[in-house]
Parts: sequence; structure tokens; C-alpha cells
Amino acid sequence: SHPSLLFAIFAFATCGGYSGGLRLSVDCVNKTESNLSIDIAFAYPFRLHQVTFEVPTCEGKERQKLALIGDSSSSAEFFVTVAVFAFLYSLAATVVYIFFQNKYRENNRGPLIDFIVTVVFSFLWLVGSSAWAKGLSDVKVATDPKEVLLLMSACKQPSNKCMAVHSPVMSSLNTSVVFGFLNFILWAGNIWFVFKETGWHSSGQRYLSDPMEKHSSSYNQGGYNQDSYGSSSGYSQQASLGPSSDEFGQQPTGPTSFTNQI
Repeated sequence: SHPSLLFAIFAFATCGGYSGGLRLSVDCVNKTESNLSIDIAFAYPFRLHQVTFEVPTCEGKERQKLALIGDSSSSAEFFVTVAVFAFLYSLAATVVYIFFQNKYRENNRGPLIDFIVTVVFSFLWLVGSSAWAKGLSDVKVATDPKEVLLLMSACKQPSNKCMAVHSPVMSSLNTSVVFGFLNFILWAGNIWFVFKETGWHSSGQRYLSDPMEKHSSSYNQGGYNQDSYGSSSGYSQQASLGPSSDEFGQQPTGPTSFTNQI
């Protein structure tokens, strides 16, 4: 559980704790109208359409109010929610497993719940990481300075010079996606180990081996009984055969010769 705890922390910390920005410059023909340092800041949960900023129009002192394009909040929040709940479940499961192992194994309920939850979280990590990877891709496009410059009316005039001073640093967001898929691999890989804890695996093997064990043991018992039975019956036959042949003479050979003729 320790890797899943750490990986979950890294996943929600790198995504949920993100804040970044970009800087643009608009150099108008009339220098007094220029703004060479337009800062646009954005952060988790990436509701970019709510991020507004003002830029010069290069037509007097008038300003143009703009907003970034897109909203990746649903995929980002879903991803962070999965990470937080995966962390909390891993923490709780670790505590239960260490301190309440008897309760955990009682009626096989603990391993069964653990198995179901592990399967569910594996699925959620895959869906959440895939959705956030797409969401991050949209964020990158929407915050690309070259794309943002296209929104500005001043930049449509060749006489004005529009430039990207610096782009947002996305390395931690890239890391969050990587940790998302690592969590999926970790949880999916853990399914087998949790499955073995449920006892279904061992009971299936026991079911296959039990009939063979019963068959072989009954065969041995049968063989032993037959041997002892044979020796005792043979002994009793010999004991009883002596007097009967003395009493009845050749009578015992009668049926034998009759069967030989048949």
C-alpha cells in the first residue's frame, strides 16, 4: 500500500496544487499605447474561460478585455478527486490490515470489499488519467502564447509588434498525468494479490485437488480393508472347510465338477 499512498499524493499534489502563467507584449506604433508586460495567470481547476485580462488595442488609450478559451475543470477535478479518495482508502486499508487483521479476515468480508474497491479504483484511475490527459492537452493549446495573441485585435495589424515573452511551465502537470497512469498500473497489478486474499483462488484449487485426495485415500483404505478381509475370510474358510470335508466326504467336489462340465 505504501507506493499507492505516495503515488496518489504525487498525482493530486502536482495537479491540484498547480498555478502558472504566461507573459505577452504588445508594442504599438504609438509607444505610449504599448504594454510590453501582459501577465495572464491561471491555476487549478483550469476554468480558463473565467481567466480575463486586458490588452491594448493600439487605438488610443482604449483597452480590449479578453478571456482564455476552454474549461478543463471537470477532468481536472475528477482526476484529483480519484487521487484523494484513493489515498484515503489506501491509508484506511493499511491501518485496518495492520491493526485489525482478525476483523479484516472475519467472514472473508474484508478481502472481498478490498477486491471490489481495488477493481473500481483501477477503472477510475484509467478513466480519470485518460480524461485529464485530454484536458491537459486542451489547457496547453488554450494557454499557448501564440494562440492567445491571435485573440487580440491589435495583433492583426502588421504595424504593431506582438510577442510571447514566456510560456507557462507545464512540467508538473505532465508529471501528474504520468503518476495517474502509474497509479492505474499499480492498482490493476494489485488486483491479483487482493484476489488471492479473498480465498476464492485457494478454494478453487482445493476443489480441484480434494476429489483426487478423497479418491486416493478411499482406494488405500479399500485396499487395506480388502487385504485384511481376504486374509481373515481365507483363514475362516480353511478352518471351516476341514471338518465339512471329513463329515460329508466328496460332497464339496460335486459342484466343482459340475461347473467344469458347464
